[in-house]
Amino acid sequence: MEKSIEIDPDYYDIGRDDYVDTDFASETTSLASSVYRGVFENGRRYQTVREGASWCPSDEQQFESLEAGHLLCILLDAKTTNPLFQAPVKNPKQILDIGTGRGNWAIDVADMFPNVTVRGVDLFPPPGDWLPPNCIMEVDDVLQEWTWRQSFDLIHMRQLIGAFTPEEWDGLFSQCYKNLNPGGWIEQIEGDPRIKCSDSSMSPDCSMVQFTEAVFRAGKEWNHPLDTLDTMRTAMEKAGFVDIHEKEYRWPVGPWARDPTLKEAGRLHHHQWTTGMEGWGMYLLTKFGVPTPWSKEEVQVLLAKVRKDLQDPRVHMWQYARRVWGRKPTVEEGRVKSEDVIDSGN
Repeated sequence: MEKSIEIDPDYYDIGRDDYVDTDFASETTSLASSVYRGVFENGRRYQTVREGASWCPSDEQQFESLEAGHLLCILLDAKTTNPLFQAPVKNPKQILDIGTGRGNWAIDVADMFPNVTVRGVDLFPPPGDWLPPNCIMEVDDVLQEWTWRQSFDLIHMRQLIGAFTPEEWDGLFSQCYKNLNPGGWIEQIEGDPRIKCSDSSMSPDCSMVQFTEAVFRAGKEWNHPLDTLDTMRTAMEKAGFVDIHEKEYRWPVGPWARDPTLKEAGRLHHHQWTTGMEGWGMYLLTKFGVPTPWSKEEVQVLLAKVRKDLQDPRVHMWQYARRVWGRKPTVEEGRVKSEDVIDSGN
């Protein structure tokens, strides 16, 4: 039986200063929209490298949400040997971060391993003008044939739900397999967009549930399903990865948990929600809403109600998340497998 997050019984004062969104003041520097090329829809900026293929905005507001998500992941693995990734990579030389977003993960890994070249790649350039000398940011489409000359020791992906069709996911994992050194690792962490609650504090038809279910249906309608949490392990196995491991998380939304670490994680995730949810829903619902696309105003009305749900500390909502990491077989393992295939054919 799964262990539920223990609730802090003293945390019920809606007026408390440490709950409201002002706790998460952003240090993100505002950038003029003319600095980067992009296309604007419903007041949000999107990438143009693969126009129409990305539901996530590429603007300062969304980068702020991604930063909160980065800190959330680090916090929940802070007691591990390496909070940035769990794959047991030994003496890496080349690391690739796919869907780098703001570049937080790539920058932190480059700082941790100053002798390693870390590449962050996305469809839109990250903000900021300073990088560690061993960190390279590139704008590219990973669905195209990769042109990097070197192979990688670790390939990392995070929060890419809805980025690809099932067929594109298969192609991406095949590319990752092809471009990893023998014995190299792939690692991915994703969250389930559908909200959960372990008690009766959240109504099953509240605005938060309506929003997450509507977004989930829209992703399916677009053939960019948001169930990557449940499919990434199978996709890795299909691509040929072995020695696959999983680690599950519960991300509380809001600081309602008794445990100090989960309480802080809840604050971070609350901020990730308040800054990110418009970007998560606007594109999907206005283009692929079921049964018909929504108007911008309809999305904004529902989001206003969701914000009200988020400000109620008596609602103990959370989301599932899962980290999966697997290894490309070594040269010797590959040789043995080839020999087994030959023997079975005789």
